[in-house]
Amino acid sequence: MKRTLSWLVAGALSLTALAGCSGTTAPSSAAGGGAAAGGDTVKVGLLFELTGNVASYGTAEANGAKMAAEEINAAGGVNGKKIQLVEYDTKSDTAETTTLAAKLMTQDKVVAIIGPATSGGMKAQIQLSAQNKVPIVSGSATADDLTVTNGKLNEYVFRTCFVDSYQGTVMAKYAASKLNAKTAVILKDTSSDYAKGLADAFDKQFKAGGGTVAATEAYTAKQTDFNAVLTKLKGQQFDVMYVPGYYEELGLIIKQARALGITAPITGGDGYESPKLAELAGSALTDVYYTNHYSATDTDPKVTAFIDAFKKKYNNATPEAFHALGYDTMKFVADSIKRAKSATGADVKAAMTETKGFSGVTGTFDVDPATHNPIKQATIIGYKDGKISVTEKFS
Repeated sequence: MKRTLSWLVAGALSLTALAGCSGTTAPSSAAGGGAAAGGDTVKVGLLFELTGNVASYGTAEANGAKMAAEEINAAGGVNGKKIQLVEYDTKSDTAETTTLAAKLMTQDKVVAIIGPATSGGMKAQIQLSAQNKVPIVSGSATADDLTVTNGKLNEYVFRTCFVDSYQGTVMAKYAASKLNAKTAVILKDTSSDYAKGLADAFDKQFKAGGGTVAATEAYTAKQTDFNAVLTKLKGQQFDVMYVPGYYEELGLIIKQARALGITAPITGGDGYESPKLAELAGSALTDVYYTNHYSATDTDPKVTAFIDAFKKKYNNATPEAFHALGYDTMKFVADSIKRAKSATGADVKAAMTETKGFSGVTGTFDVDPATHNPIKQATIIGYKDGKISVTEKFS
């Protein structure tokens, strides 16, 4: 998502304190403690926003990655070598990101870099990754043009999350097949590239599937009164509303829509993900569905084991999607190193490209060799009476 991934502010900020993040740029010791030095370790860079305006997101993802590295080392490491994490703080600054990425690649000699959390941070090191043949991987950078720019594949750039436009496509399919929708209306935040991208993808897929989009209306960030535009939409005949955006406005939209008598399902993307959504919408949060990367209510054994381990490590805190994505990204990098012909950037990159059936907390995926994006299912989360009633994988 584009608004600096705002839905994790509260959870990630609380875990910043639990993690004891110092915000320094000193490299860390080997993950899990007791790792051998020199030829008995394999270095992986952690390059995240530990301070600055998006520190909550970077810290959360870094915490997930570090927990995964500790588990890997406790189980014997990768091909007999312990993972040594070399961690730096980008300070949420793209220039700093470029400088530190160069240091990780040329001085620290890491075989791969995990992070940053944002698309802008990842883009700041694309050229360096190609020059130095070091793969860079993000668990949360969702910009569609990150791994493929102007039709050209960025050979050393990968991610473990799906792209923004995929969410619109998935929800259009879900609305048609699961909600039996034949006619939709779209209400989008025109101040957000994220929301506009999701809306365009939904519109395209819904029509391609034989559906009709009866109307498309707009709102803007920070708006609080949606009665006029909702009344306008109410005059249409439709089976589903698609409303991509962020929870601050969405909670109010849902509440006001239900008050006006709009009973059709309301759907959207991962911008819905926040405890604040239920607070704002209250009991009106019924027949509401959105796409997400992960759900803490998922009963899959891999997910529950991750949650239990996370709570044990972080004072009973419940992990959010960023923690899960960081965790999966570290496991993906380690799995690629294990399968690579050698622990060099070029060979690790090749192994990443050939990934099939990687099983993580956020889903099982193949890497698309043409885009370096994961081919994975989204998690659909549904609400009834203000509480989660649906958690299912869908693609």
